Amino acid sequence: MPATSLDQIVSLCKRRGFIFPGSEIYGGLANTWDYGPLGVELKNRVKQHWWNTFIHRRSDMVGLDSSILMNPKVWEASGHVGSFADPLVDCKNCNERYRGDKLLEDTMGVEAVAVLSLDQVQPMLAAEKVNCPKCEKNDWSEAKHFNLMFKTQQGVIEGEGADIYMRPETAQGIFVNFKNVLQTGRQRLPFGIGQIGKAFRNEITPGNFTFRTREFEQMEIEYFVEPSTKEEHFQTWKKTVWDWYTGLGIDPEKIRIRAHEDDELSHYSSQTVDIEYQFPWGWGELFGLADRGDYDLSQHEKFSGQDLKYTDPDDATNKFLPHVIEPSFGCDRTVLTFLLEAYTEEELPNGDVRTVMKFDKRLSPIDIAILPLSKKEHLIEKAKEVHQLLLDETNLVTDFDVTGSIGKRYRRQDEIGTPLCITVDFGTLGEEDDQGPKDTVTIRDRDTLEQKRVKISDLRNEIAEYWKS
Repeated sequence: MPATSLDQIVSLCKRRGFIFPGSEIYGGLANTWDYGPLGVELKNRVKQHWWNTFIHRRSDMVGLDSSILMNPKVWEASGHVGSFADPLVDCKNCNERYRGDKLLEDTMGVEAVAVLSLDQVQPMLAAEKVNCPKCEKNDWSEAKHFNLMFKTQQGVIEGEGADIYMRPETAQGIFVNFKNVLQTGRQRLPFGIGQIGKAFRNEITPGNFTFRTREFEQMEIEYFVEPSTKEEHFQTWKKTVWDWYTGLGIDPEKIRIRAHEDDELSHYSSQTVDIEYQFPWGWGELFGLADRGDYDLSQHEKFSGQDLKYTDPDDATNKFLPHVIEPSFGCDRTVLTFLLEAYTEEELPNGDVRTVMKFDKRLSPIDIAILPLSKKEHLIEKAKEVHQLLLDETNLVTDFDVTGSIGKRYRRQDEIGTPLCITVDFGTLGEEDDQGPKDTVTIRDRDTLEQKRVKISDLRNEIAEYWKS
C-alpha cells in the first residue's frame, strides 16, 4: 500500500539519507531542509531528466542560468515590488502569524478563497470559525499585505549599501536576457528558454515538509510565440507536461488540472491552469501553466528603455513583442511527489512486510548495488572486480554494500529504491556449485523479486537490456 501519512516519508527520508532537517545540530532552522546523499542524487536525476526532455531533445529550446541577484528595477518592472504580497493575519491571543487565505482553504476551498478581497479575510475567519492552529482561539487581526521578497544589501559597508532582492522566481532572468538570446542564438518563433535555479520567498506559513519552503528550486520555461498561435501552444504544453509526469510514474488518478478563476489570476496572466497532486493533506499545486501575454517584455521594454521586439526574419517590417506561455515546475515539489508515489509497503509470502521505493528506474538514486554474500576477504575482492567492471563499462551509479546480512542489505536497497542488486557468492568463485556456476552472479529485480543467474561476461549486455525495457 502507498504512504498513508507524510510522517512515513519524512521518517524514511531522514533514516535513509534523502532529506535532513537544516542546521540540525544547532536545533535546526524552521522549514529548511538539506538533501542528503540519496536525496541529491534523486533531485539531480529529476533535473537531468527534465533538462534532457525539455531542452536537449527539442530543437525549439535553449537553456539559461541567470543570476539570483538582479537590478532592483527588474522587480519594479515585473510588478513584484508593488503587488507580490499575501494576506497576513495575527492571532491576537498568541501573536502567531499566518496566511489568512491558507487558513480558509480547508473550509471554503481554493476557488472560493481566491476571490476574497483583503478586507474580507478576517470576517470570514470569524464566520467560518477558523481557530488559530497553535492556541485554538478565534481572535484574528485585520488582514494586511505582506511582501514576500527577501531584501538584502549590496555594498561593503553595512547599512550603506543599495537595497536589492533575492529573486522570488527565475522567470525574470529569462525575460531580461531575451534580447541576448535572440541575438546570439538567432532563434525563430516559436522558441523557448528554460532554466533551473533557486528562488526565495518569505512565506508567512511554510510547511508540509518540502512542499512550501522559503528557499526552493524551480524548473521554468518561457516559451515565446506569435500572439495568434498562443492558445494552440498553451494546450500543447498542458498535454506535454501531463505526459511527462505520468510517464515517470505519477498515477493519473492522483493528479488533476484546475483552471484559475478570473479573480484568481495573477496580474500578468490571462489564463492559468495548475496540475495539482493529491498530497496526504489534500490537493496541492505541482505545476503551473500561464499565458503571460506580452506583459513582461513590454514592462521591461518600458522600464529599461530597450527595444525588445522580435523581428520576423522573412519580413523586416514585421516587428512585435512575442507572447509568452510559461510552464513552471516546482523542483522540490516534484521530488516530494515522486517520493510519495514510490513509497510502497508490500506483504511478502512469508508474512513479512517490506518497504520499497518503486521509483521509475530513470530516477532511482542508485542504479545497481553490488552485494558480496559474506565478508570473506576473497569474496569481497571478487565483488570489487565486478564493481570495477561496471564502473569501467557503464555510466551507472553504483553502491557497494557489505554491512549486515544479505537479507538486511536487500531490504535497505528496497527502501532506497535500487532497481537491481547483483550478488556475488561462493558459486561465483567456483567453491559452491549449489549456489551457481563459476564466474556467474545473481541479479535481483527490486519490483518482481525475481533472481536470475548471469555470466559475468554477459553482465553488461544483461543490464543494458533491462534499461531498454
